[in-house]
Amino acid sequence: MQPPGTDMTGICFRDQLWLNTYPLDRNLIFDYFALSPFYDWTCNNEKLRMQSIHPLDISQLSKMTGIEYMLSEVMEPHLFIIRKQKRDSAEKVTPMLAYYILDGSIYQAPQLCNVFAARVGRALYYISKAFTTAASKLEKIGYVDTENESETSEPKGGKETIDFKEVKRVDHILASLQRKLPPAPPPPPFPDGFVPPTTAEAEKEPENQQTAEPQPPAVDPIIDQGPAKRMKF
Repeated sequence: MQPPGTDMTGICFRDQLWLNTYPLDRNLIFDYFALSPFYDWTCNNEKLRMQSIHPLDISQLSKMTGIEYMLSEVMEPHLFIIRKQKRDSAEKVTPMLAYYILDGSIYQAPQLCNVFAARVGRALYYISKAFTTAASKLEKIGYVDTENESETSEPKGGKETIDFKEVKRVDHILASLQRKLPPAPPPPPFPDGFVPPTTAEAEKEPENQQTAEPQPPAVDPIIDQGPAKRMKF
């Protein structure tokens, strides 16, 4: 099990036995959230629970510093949004992560930087692939027409002539644009307390990014890891 604060957008949590026993409302939703692997047992809310104080009592949480959870949005009984944040003082808090409970299933919301990086990377992948395909087809057209022109001494009157200078010019423009196409920009730094997952792609050497074949697009946290596609926990 990964510690809370890591990227856990690929899983969801649901306890059907608890849901059959207790109602989902603003008074009991935190007790249900505390059963999930997303919950950090070192938070200030847990300290209040040990003192028999409601864990979402803002009058008590504002007097403490450290990691805490807040109930930010409520649409009983279907949707609850819980925000994880770091409190430095009564007025200063820094948002870290967000979780949402949708019809009894708990999910971690993806980081906005990850969504942008995945969308930009996917767009660059298909643009680069389109330029590669267009350039290869132009090269084939020029090669075939050059062979046909050398074999036939008299060109047919009804055949449309091809300006090879224009073909080469367009091919040069496509190749130049493909070389200028930058790689997917890196995402902004993660917030405090968030540990990005270690993947094999992140450990590859930089020269692998300059291969002739475009790399497959990154996993989209919303399209590829939506609620219906997450592993049940």
